[in-house]
Amino acid sequence: MPTLGVQIAIVADGEVLLIKRRDFQVWALPGGGVDDGESAAEAAVREAREETGLEIELQHLVGVYSHPDWCRGGDHDLLFRARPVGGELAREGDETLDAGFFPPENLPEPFIHLDRRRIADTLSGTRGLACRQLAPWPFAGAEDLGDLRRQLAAGAMTLEDIKTLFAATEADADRIETND
Repeated sequence: MPTLGVQIAIVADGEVLLIKRRDFQVWALPGGGVDDGESAAEAAVREAREETGLEIELQHLVGVYSHPDWCRGGDHDLLFRARPVGGELAREGDETLDAGFFPPENLPEPFIHLDRRRIADTLSGTRGLACRQLAPWPFAGAEDLGDLRRQLAAGAMTLEDIKTLFAATEADADRIETND
């Protein structure tokens, strides 16, 4: 069954906030799943607070990014642009190893390749985008991220294997489906 998640591009002084995920040790935009009884906007505010320690103000919805070839029937992420309005940046937490603001031309590695497009769209002022991103599930023998975590814990896969696959690029693979 497809999943629905949110990502948040928190922008301050032209730089975007990224987290280094604890599970796979790759840099990414903060975000996560929408919980039962929660709106997408509520999920974005909660995920930002949980993963970064910051209170945010959502500025607008950048767009919907779909990768229907991802695990378990696809994944659809709603990307919000936000700005920090309070709290204190937590560099490490339950889900993160590090966090920081980065200029778009100097993003840290290893980095989840799907987020490059999302950051560029955010910083260009895009709104109302529906984008299909080519992202076939690259992890044989794993149905979802939980399976990847279990394989990693069991030694069946290494962090280097995961980092390499998350960093794969598909040039010109995105397809804009709408853009208001």
